[in-house]
Amino acid sequence: MLTAAILTISDTRSAGTREDTTTALMVALLEQIGIEIVATRLVPDEREQIAAAIVELCEDANLVLTSGGTGLAPRDVTPEATRSVIDREAPGIAEAMRAETAQFQRLAWLSRAVAGTRGRTLVINLPGNPKAVRECLGVLEPMLPHALKLSSGADTH
Repeated sequence: MLTAAILTISDTRSAGTREDTTTALMVALLEQIGIEIVATRLVPDEREQIAAAIVELCEDANLVLTSGGTGLAPRDVTPEATRSVIDREAPGIAEAMRAETAQFQRLAWLSRAVAGTRGRTLVINLPGNPKAVRECLGVLEPMLPHALKLSSGADTH
C-alpha cells in the first residue's frame, strides 16, 4: 500500500485566519488514485518548523507532499527547508510540474518547488493555490506509482 503525508504551509491558515481547503483537496485527490493518507499537518511559513515536520512525516509515509511557500515572497521558504532535509534532489519532478502547468498558467514559472528523497520517502513541494495543486497532482499522477516504487527500494534491478 502506498502511503502519503500532507504538510500544508501557511501563516494565515495555521493561525486560523483563513480556511484551509487545500489539505482536504489533496487528501481526496490522493485517495482517488489509491494512496492512503497517514498524516496531515499544518505549519506556518517558518523554515525550522517546515523542516522538522518533513523529517517527522517521512518516518511513516512513502510520499510527503507539501503545499505552499514555494513562490518568490520573502516568507516563502519551503524549498530551502526541503533542501535542508532531503538526501537527493529529483529535479525532473519539479521541472515537469512547472512545464506542464505553465501551459495553462504562465505564472507557474515563478514556482521554486523542489522534489527529492529522504531515505526511502519521496518529498515533493506543491504550490499553495488549490487550482495549482490540482493541476500539479494531475502531472504527478502517472509517474507517482513508479517513482514511489523506485524511491522505496522496491525496484532495485
